[in-house]
Amino acid sequence: MEHHNGRITTHVLDTSRGVPAVGIRIELFFIERAGAEAGKIKVAEMLTNSDGRLDQPMLGDGKLQTGEYELHFHVHSYFTRGNENELPACLWTVVPIRFAVSDATSHYHIPLLIAPGGYSTYRGS
Repeated sequence: MEHHNGRITTHVLDTSRGVPAVGIRIELFFIERAGAEAGKIKVAEMLTNSDGRLDQPMLGDGKLQTGEYELHFHVHSYFTRGNENELPACLWTVVPIRFAVSDATSHYHIPLLIAPGGYSTYRGS
């Protein structure tokens, strides 16, 4: 696979409170395929900052390659931190988002909008 200067970024917003989600652990995996079998290789792990963003790209610096990736957003600990009675019980523990990189020179921004009972995502800019 050829390497280029594209990058993967993300941010997390707590839609139940209308605020950035601070301190969420995010892991990035590359999905390696060998025939019908697929394995995950962890390539990065970071925490969201006070703006719900990362201080640097999950992957960049010429390391992005075409193929499948998966982000794991560890949201359960975010919703159970502090006053557990403040929010309803969180259904989600880890939100996995698998996506394909078809152009290793592009910016793939994959945000997560999270609430205790639902989530959504999209390709941002």
